[in-house]
Amino acid sequence: MNNPFLLRIDWLSFFLYLILVSFGISNIYSTGFTEESLSLFEWTTPAGKQFWIFIFSLVLFPFVIFINSNFFEHLAYVFYGLSILSLVGLFLFGQKISGATSWYLIGGFSLQPSEFAKITTALLVTARLSSIQMDFKKRQEVFKLFLVIGVPLLLVLLQPDAGSALVFIALFFVLFREGLDMRIFYLALALVIIFILTLLFQPLNFSIALAVLFLLVFRFLKKRNSKVKKTPFLLVFVTLVFFSLSVNFIFNNIFEQRHRDRFNVVLGLETDTRGIGYNINQSKIAIGSGGFSGKGFLNGTQTKGGFVPAQHTDYIFTTIGEEWGFIGSSGLIILFTVLILRILFRAEKHTQPFPRIFSYCLASMLFIHFFVNIGMTLGLVPTVGIPLPFISYGGTNLLAFSLMLFVYLNLDANRLS
Repeated sequence: MNNPFLLRIDWLSFFLYLILVSFGISNIYSTGFTEESLSLFEWTTPAGKQFWIFIFSLVLFPFVIFINSNFFEHLAYVFYGLSILSLVGLFLFGQKISGATSWYLIGGFSLQPSEFAKITTALLVTARLSSIQMDFKKRQEVFKLFLVIGVPLLLVLLQPDAGSALVFIALFFVLFREGLDMRIFYLALALVIIFILTLLFQPLNFSIALAVLFLLVFRFLKKRNSKVKKTPFLLVFVTLVFFSLSVNFIFNNIFEQRHRDRFNVVLGLETDTRGIGYNINQSKIAIGSGGFSGKGFLNGTQTKGGFVPAQHTDYIFTTIGEEWGFIGSSGLIILFTVLILRILFRAEKHTQPFPRIFSYCLASMLFIHFFVNIGMTLGLVPTVGIPLPFISYGGTNLLAFSLMLFVYLNLDANRLS
């Protein structure tokens, strides 16, 4: 390998990608395995489809890796515009699957445009952040960035597909990394915490506790600095109390019933192991039954019995937990952690903004998928329908994340040292 460009490619990340996808295909195969099972390479099975889409992705690899890196920056607006049109087109020509109009059915293929919209939105966010005109002190520029992320996010929410919409929020982490006022992050975090606490303790109880907390904090700061003004504290307090009192209205009128049920189960407000909580309960049973070393490949009784719905897609981690045990589950988490940290480590070496920022986008999206999916199977977060990248069955998701990783490898290899 004497070619200097080939030497600069992040082969470790590519190798981790190969391991993750191969491991994913083997577990997808396990979820549908019977004594009469067709070959792994049979297109009519989920594992077979995933395998051939993986092969197709590898065919695209040299085309993506050797293309001029400026191609992605110059055509970011075009790619973004096409993805927005594809999302809008779903309301006219899309097919409803599992309650969401998120798919185009073309012949024997199904295509989920929101997966490709993640790449194009990341590219445009990267292009705008890399622009010399970008200045976070200019509200107009910040508004444009919010609009770039908000338009596809809203279109995906309207499908409705809360899981895919959640992934777009990951791009805000990139904005904070590049200089967006951290007070916005703290405010958003405070609102999320208040939302959850209000559901747990009811608005009136929480408002009283908040008033006591604010009074104690104000008196403490007043003793340390007599110039501390009461008005800003009062405005923040009134705003947070108003939001707390509106939580029940938001929860009961904006959230769908299935989302309310899932929140209630996760927060422990309801116990329903046969209804809405069935998936989480069976998921915990499957993962727990694997013990330390697992039951062995193709030997998962919960998997064979089909007790966990959507086990080859959003709940694929339950198969890993049951058949590969704590060792396999931990190994998978380590692989993802190494991949994400590797991307971030390489990003910090870039002197050019475009490859650095795109690397952050990829790492953020991988982390959100990884964290929410595994948290969902363990009952730590509500079920929102979000796959585990490179592992869960889903051709569009695999192809989209493969392309995104290949774009990262291209930009990283073309970096200026």
